[in-house]
Amino acid sequence: MSLKVLINGARGRMGQMLIACAKGDAALEITAQVDVGDDFAAALAPCDAVIDFSHHSTVEPVLARCVEARKTLVIGTTGHTDAQVAAIRHSAAHIPLVFAPNYSIGVNTLFWLTRKAAEILGPGFDLEVVEMHHRLKKDAPSGTAKKLAEILAEVRELQYNDDVRHGRHGIVGERTDTEIGMHAIRGGDVVGDHTVIYAAQGERVELTHKASSRETFAHGALRAAVWAHGKPAGLYDMQDVLGLK
Repeated sequence: MSLKVLINGARGRMGQMLIACAKGDAALEITAQVDVGDDFAAALAPCDAVIDFSHHSTVEPVLARCVEARKTLVIGTTGHTDAQVAAIRHSAAHIPLVFAPNYSIGVNTLFWLTRKAAEILGPGFDLEVVEMHHRLKKDAPSGTAKKLAEILAEVRELQYNDDVRHGRHGIVGERTDTEIGMHAIRGGDVVGDHTVIYAAQGERVELTHKASSRETFAHGALRAAVWAHGKPAGLYDMQDVLGLK
């Protein structure tokens, strides 16, 4: 029996890609397509799961409706405030909820490799994260870049809010041993490029992922919805979906 899915943000770029990728997949049925001005609650009733690629500003009402109706939820939006993240975590106590900064299988492999490289290379390597996206992206750094920096911070026992340095300008002094550099580039139609740089005296290691199509994100989000449905209530990410934990 196919999973009945509501796409929230259906008229956006990712919404359209999700709909296109779901066609022909016997495991999925796109039962509802919702966007600004549509009745989310009415469309939700016949569905089993929601994939939300709308905008982070709508996350609270989406969470409330999904918890009330006990629907599986996959959140693909980024740029959430600390309060919104807290609301997501609270809601996951009641429904299976997948919350990931990136649904690409390749990017989630990058997450895994980033951790391993940081553990192997050790504290003698300076850490920098560089990301580039299309000129229309509204938040910076990207959710994926933030996750990469969070992984690096966790390995080094640092704090993201205290130790990540967003760009450099002017006479900033020498680089400290604890800072993690973060650099966001915007331009053109770039779907998403992410590079983690480990730089030491005499050598440098770089891990890079480049996305050329949103199709990879869509397939991952659809896979997450199928995987999560029927799971116990809890907060999951793509590392769970892919069995990388």
